[in-house]
Amino acid sequence: MSATSTAVSFSPLNAASSDKEARLQELMQRYGKFEGQALLEVMLKEEFPAKIAISSSFGAEAAVLLKLVSEVDKTTPVLFIDTGHLFEETIQYKSTIEEHLGLSNIITVQPEQIHLDNADRDATLYQRDTDYCCHIRKVLPFEKALGPYDAWVSGRKRFQNSERAKLQGIELDHDGRFKINPLYNWDYETVVSQFKMMNLPKHPLVDKGYPSIGCGPCTRAVKDGEDQRAGRWSGQGKTECGIHKSPSFEAIYI
Repeated sequence: MSATSTAVSFSPLNAASSDKEARLQELMQRYGKFEGQALLEVMLKEEFPAKIAISSSFGAEAAVLLKLVSEVDKTTPVLFIDTGHLFEETIQYKSTIEEHLGLSNIITVQPEQIHLDNADRDATLYQRDTDYCCHIRKVLPFEKALGPYDAWVSGRKRFQNSERAKLQGIELDHDGRFKINPLYNWDYETVVSQFKMMNLPKHPLVDKGYPSIGCGPCTRAVKDGEDQRAGRWSGQGKTECGIHKSPSFEAIYI
């Protein structure tokens, strides 16, 4: 190399970013118009076989996505975050759906005791800092559980709130892992009609006014005319727990 030549550095991190973005574009070109079971079929069987998991809260609408997954592969890993603050009805509902759909690989994810001992020994952190409570009880254990997988499937939908209005069926998550949203384009009426058509058991809290169900201390019943997720972290200006972050790969790599 001459004294006047310039070396061009291309870090492995940027190379990984470029590769991921290229694959995202390829996946979107091939499957960008897919949704529902059609999208699950190709993601679970062709693009990420044995390297993809489903996240499920076993909440009000969760059974629809789980039904679609069960029709593709009942052994698909289903990651269920038990924060320690869930409604007892949700724990019971998980068992009901597991048996009803024949799911055979539900993995219960829990917060690490060291984090609880350090920050939430009396289990009242949610009263002081809901973001940090979500972080140690949901985000950290979930990110650890995602370690073996290259992609994961969520049940997010565009209609749920303004932050989800631009969802796509395939995204890159903040950590570079692919996130698949098979129901991204489904509206509320479609979800309800599919739920009924599939003859799925309802979460016990739905008929009590809970169209969106999270942890007990931070979820209330929704009043007539309110947004579907108005009962989540009511009055706090908080809309997400933190496991669903910006899908922009550029946010941390550029």
